Amino acid sequence: MGRISPGLLFALPALIVLTMLIAYPVMYTGLLSVTDQQGNFVGIDNFQRVLGARTTPIAFTNTLWWVGGSVVLQVILGTATAILLNEKFPGRGILRSIAVIPWVVPGIVAALTWAWMFHTEFGIINYMLTAPGVIDEPIGWLTNPDTVMPAMIAINVWKLFPFVSIMVLAGLQSIPKDLYEAARVDGSNFLDETWHVTLPQVRPVIVAVTLLLVIWALNHITTIYAITRGGPANLTLITPIQIFRLAFESVQFNQAAALSVLFFAAVMVIVAIYIKVSSAREEKAL
Repeated sequence: MGRISPGLLFALPALIVLTMLIAYPVMYTGLLSVTDQQGNFVGIDNFQRVLGARTTPIAFTNTLWWVGGSVVLQVILGTATAILLNEKFPGRGILRSIAVIPWVVPGIVAALTWAWMFHTEFGIINYMLTAPGVIDEPIGWLTNPDTVMPAMIAINVWKLFPFVSIMVLAGLQSIPKDLYEAARVDGSNFLDETWHVTLPQVRPVIVAVTLLLVIWALNHITTIYAITRGGPANLTLITPIQIFRLAFESVQFNQAAALSVLFFAAVMVIVAIYIKVSSAREEKAL
């Protein structure tokens, strides 16, 4: 009889806890998705109901806009901020500290603060735009179909771009100075150095951060639910909020579980495709 590895014995308690905290909820959600409220097996009936609901394709489309818009702008703004904060100038330390403030603000506090700032009558944004005559009348940022989702994306970008900046800034510290000196000898300017030296060197960091941002955006409901609850007219309804509504507002736990299973599968496919494409580019670069 083989001897059990000491390392496995030490890791066994953690593995048991992880199994209880992760595997059991996933398996129970799967069980709920194929049963009714009395616990009877109903097959794919719950899946057919949630896929046939009018709000499901709306929520899925809004989720794509929410995730795509948020992640792209967070990566661009965060990377640009990190590159600028990596330059030497007076007050750089203070500016670095200020830049991380949005990230440390609690999500619910940020959401409520921005809700007041976007308020049609009393919000400071409309005041700052109407006072100098930039716009003729206040805009209903959170009620206008053309502005409500961009406003939600803008809040999410403001909240998380500092995280991208911190991670990219850490990556910038590991770039050898010799690469910049060689580029300057060849006559490169700041933009040339950024494009041909900085960005290729921090690409692995950006790839990893982008994957985290995608996962967080797919699971994030605090900002939208605190401000609009998915409205008006489902214009900001995303799939996680639809799941929350089904479970805790309509008390349809089985349909919520079915939609959760579908959403989990879609997320796994998106993450797998992203990792596959990123790995292929990394191998090609090598």
